[in-house]
Amino acid sequence: MKFGARIVKTGVAIGFALFMADLLNLPSPIFAGIAAIFAIQPSIYRSYLSIIEQIQSNLIGASVAVVFALIFGHHYVAVGLAAVITIAIMLKLKLEKSISLALVTIIAIMEVQNDDFLTFALIRVVTIVVGVLAAFVVNLVFMPPKYETKLFQSIHKTTDELIRWTRLAKRQASEHSATKQSLDKLREQLIKVDQFYLFYKEERSYFRNEKHSKARKLVVYRQMISVANKGWEVLKRLHIHENELANIPEHFRMMIQERLDFLLTYHEQIHLKYTGKLKSEHSIWMGNEEMLQRHEVMEIFAREIALSKEEEEVFSSYHLLHLLSAVLDYEEQLEHLDTLIISHQNYHGEEITVRLEGEL
Repeated sequence: MKFGARIVKTGVAIGFALFMADLLNLPSPIFAGIAAIFAIQPSIYRSYLSIIEQIQSNLIGASVAVVFALIFGHHYVAVGLAAVITIAIMLKLKLEKSISLALVTIIAIMEVQNDDFLTFALIRVVTIVVGVLAAFVVNLVFMPPKYETKLFQSIHKTTDELIRWTRLAKRQASEHSATKQSLDKLREQLIKVDQFYLFYKEERSYFRNEKHSKARKLVVYRQMISVANKGWEVLKRLHIHENELANIPEHFRMMIQERLDFLLTYHEQIHLKYTGKLKSEHSIWMGNEEMLQRHEVMEIFAREIALSKEEEEVFSSYHLLHLLSAVLDYEEQLEHLDTLIISHQNYHGEEITVRLEGEL
């Protein structure tokens, strides 16, 4: 785990919860601090959902604790049985994430063994709710997460690494084990990108224009992630079939390398275009009549297979087909991303430049 904003916010939330409990003269403010720990979430929307779930869990735990204390008393066995029943109820209601807080509520209530038991039980519930609400306020006001920036930075960094490794792999210049390690690392980074995308998607927009803008951005970012995954697939195929690639006819291998060179540069330029650093008309895709169409590439591939059979050369067409398919799929997804970005910039180009330009 890296030291980041969430760790700082957890400490601030605990301190703020203790302060609020003390300000309200609630006994045992430590329970407010404990509740705040469970309420800190990576996004404001998840924090809101967490509040709803934890208040429900708190009420369930308090209700079970009161019933068991009135019927069976405050014996240790009664506390354990109340915990078991509470867990069963929470699982039934699909509130698994808040089981810990419900159990804290049970222990906090059933530890009281005097005549004012019900009053203390109510105070304990209020104390825990104060802790949960304090954590939500901290998550909302203090260092609110900006997942759009984090998402684009993560996509940009991962894409940059993908392009560098693919340029090495297509010329068979990278060491086999190093490429394998980079593939594993890049796969992990793509998983994190998906998490950032989910967090950004969960962020609420309160104005109609913001909702429309965000909906368009989500489409663009989703396609960026799709393209990055296709790029990872190309790198994986280059790594797996490096021996087969070395045995294909020289001119065909050069055609694949040149096409990949073109696509990797195109990918870089698309990212520059999105941040407003490259004009649309300066994209290498514009006016490139010399680039072979996808169906022409497949026709050349079919001819190479026929020639290899006639000349009885070793030509692993089956494995190469996987690589060629990955390259052409990568190309198709890049074209779609370019179209989406051009369309999006017609509406929100200045906004994107201001928000992301200084973050790269």
